[in-house]
Amino acid sequence: MSPAYKLSELSPGHSAYIYAVDEINHGARLAELGFYPGASVKALFSGVFGEPKAYMVQNTVIALRRTESEKILVNELL
Repeated sequence: MSPAYKLSELSPGHSAYIYAVDEINHGARLAELGFYPGASVKALFSGVFGEPKAYMVQNTVIALRRTESEKILVNELL
C-alpha cells in the first residue's frame, strides 16, 4: 500500500480513497460534503490560478480551497 498524502497533491484525473480527515479543522463540514474515511474521490480540475480544485465525491463535484484539501489524507487507488 502506498503512503497517505494530502488530497491537494492528487493530480487531475487520478482517483484515491480517503484515509483520514482532520477532525479538529473542518471535519464535520467535510463529512457532510462526503469527504470521510473510506470514500472514493477523484481530482477533476483546478481554477485558473490553481485554486479552488474540483473533486468528484459521492457523484457530486465539490470545489475545495487548498487549506481545506490539505486536511484530507488519501491513498491513491491502484
